[in-house]
Amino acid sequence: MIVSAMNARKVRVRFAPSPTGLLHVGNARTALCNWLFARRYGGSFILRIEDTDLERSEMRFEDQLIEDLHWLGLEWDEGPAGTCRSGGASDAAIVEFGPYRQSERLSIYAGHTGRLLAEGKAYRCFCTAGELEAERTRALAQHRPHVYSGRCRHLGAAEIDRNLAEGKHFAVRLRIGDHPLRFHDLVRGVVEFPPEAVSDPILVRSATGVSAGLPVYNYSVVIDDALMQITHVIRGDDHVSNTPRQVAIYEAFGWPLPDFAHLSTVLGADRERLSKRHGATSVSAFREMGYLPEALVNYLALLGWGAEDGKTETFTLDELIRAFSLERVTPSPAVFDFNKLSWLNRHYLRLSAPQRLAELAWGYFADRLPSFGSANEAVHSWFERLLALFVPAIDHLDQLPAKTAFLFGFDADAAGAADENSALLSVDSARTVLAEFADRVRAHAGPVRPDDFRRWMNEVKAATGAKGAELFHPVRIALTGAHSGPEFDKLLPLIEDGATLGLGIPGVGERVERFVGV
Repeated sequence: MIVSAMNARKVRVRFAPSPTGLLHVGNARTALCNWLFARRYGGSFILRIEDTDLERSEMRFEDQLIEDLHWLGLEWDEGPAGTCRSGGASDAAIVEFGPYRQSERLSIYAGHTGRLLAEGKAYRCFCTAGELEAERTRALAQHRPHVYSGRCRHLGAAEIDRNLAEGKHFAVRLRIGDHPLRFHDLVRGVVEFPPEAVSDPILVRSATGVSAGLPVYNYSVVIDDALMQITHVIRGDDHVSNTPRQVAIYEAFGWPLPDFAHLSTVLGADRERLSKRHGATSVSAFREMGYLPEALVNYLALLGWGAEDGKTETFTLDELIRAFSLERVTPSPAVFDFNKLSWLNRHYLRLSAPQRLAELAWGYFADRLPSFGSANEAVHSWFERLLALFVPAIDHLDQLPAKTAFLFGFDADAAGAADENSALLSVDSARTVLAEFADRVRAHAGPVRPDDFRRWMNEVKAATGAKGAELFHPVRIALTGAHSGPEFDKLLPLIEDGATLGLGIPGVGERVERFVGV
């Protein structure tokens, strides 16, 4: 079992996003893996907001990521007040582990900084930005890695006091020892960095600029993880290079290390890190496109992980909980395959209840239909029939308006002028077929039903000698603007009932008159 003996206590994992932008699918995959791990082992899943980037953190981003996590079904056991739908953390947990926003924990970080300074494990660095830049420039000129020189490491008490008395700004740096920094990664095995790789890292920024005196990420995250008793740190592999600094901070406080597990990078089809240039990358974007949460969750789980049997690809959340294990997470980069996601979405669209699909899809027809709540039962029933006919032909729900545009706004001129349609309609038999069909539609009173249509087509076939595509393509173009589409037995009632319901849909007779007159 991957829960080590050292962490045999109750599993506690966290997802700790920064509210500086929309929730990226890579971060959502991280949240999912933490959630699955906690649920698999009966542990706690904690949401912690890392909002100390004052220039970029915005409440609207925090609100959006919370909404996105709820939409994905990844409910948390502890987190900021008012965000947990399950009732939230108990008062006892909040007292022991909270608060859950870093901006509300600054006094905690300050107290720990005082401890490190008092114990000589950290020191004040009075180097100016100009002096540090000069060091960096010299390192570049000498073609060597830039590491801090340690010039403030050995300042005497008298000089420190004099600098403080003069009001000089300072950062706080960790005093790194001379031993390798080593940790065990549950995905990658033992990872080791030489001490010079972290170069007395800054813990607290200098008291200048917007982030004056604030702790840096690597410092605050260690304090938070330790005090919240996080047993497993499961995150993206872009954090591997941060880990030795964090290990050094754990060692400085004498705290045991959690188990680390770094998930593979998510790439686009071009093997570059997934970004906006590849298309949609945020959870909210996929949601707006009409992907179902179960499809996105299922697909995110497959990025860098696979079922034990090596072939199962569709999972419910409960099935994922039972199947998920870090042993089956691979360190190799995962390529985000939009086609695979769409395949899964089609699978879950087929499984969805008609009423649920109607609720999800209705908003895409806001300019065509009355509001969902005000529409009567007949309109709801008609819309569910529309979905049953067209959803099998789409990848995601926002494709529905284009697929069904001919129902609401039939453009006879455009239909006849389209290149492929024009070629099909230019032959004499097409004009004869349409004339015969139009005569029968004009002579009919009331809605056109499938039985009427089949009888007419048999009569037109007998009168013209046309059959197959030569018979049906001209009629389909006249009714839908395209020579292919859904079967007429289901399409005609949809057209006629839509017209009867007052949805602004032209009926069969109106369509034929528009087209034959072109």
